[in-house]
Amino acid sequence: MMKLLPTLLSILISTTLFAQNTTDAIAGEYHLQGVMETASAILLKPDNTFEIFFSYGAMDRQGSGKWALDNGKIILNSRTRPDADFSLISSKMEADSFTTVKIVDQNTQLLPHFEALIKTKDGEKYGKMNQEGIYQIPKTKTSAIELFFNFAPERYSSFPVKTDDNYFEFKIEPWIVEIFVENVVLSVSKKGLTGEHPLLKGNAFSYVKMK
Repeated sequence: MMKLLPTLLSILISTTLFAQNTTDAIAGEYHLQGVMETASAILLKPDNTFEIFFSYGAMDRQGSGKWALDNGKIILNSRTRPDADFSLISSKMEADSFTTVKIVDQNTQLLPHFEALIKTKDGEKYGKMNQEGIYQIPKTKTSAIELFFNFAPERYSSFPVKTDDNYFEFKIEPWIVEIFVENVVLSVSKKGLTGEHPLLKGNAFSYVKMK
């Protein structure tokens, strides 16, 4: 047994060094290629954490998480996304003839970029918020409200309504534009990475490694 120890230690050290060298070789900054009017990059760090950046139009978004190497493929995962991007801060019965959904935020320039879907006994009513962050329909019994943000179109927040209230006020959560990543798979190539993007449809995107 004592004779085997040096051999086992040598194998363990070699395996550890190989893993470290592979991680160090893969680590770096990779830029998305070939997607018009879109800028995006993934920074893979040697400590197996990553940062991702995405810019389209007037909105910049970021995210972070951990990456792992599995059978030659890189797997990206961030923290679990919270259930909703909004919080209901007021629900009450108003003595008027409207059902009102309102979003409040210090940055009032964002308010027209939200949309709401109100589920009623007569069907679904869908519309955009005005400059004050308000969407109204004629007063009706509401069963659920769904909220959308134009700059994060891949997700929405849903709120069931179990009262006869006709006024609903929401605030925006700070993670509303955070990029959440779940099992995004990337293959390592000579030029960089190929595979998925958490905000774009498809699995054949190319990322070039910056030197």
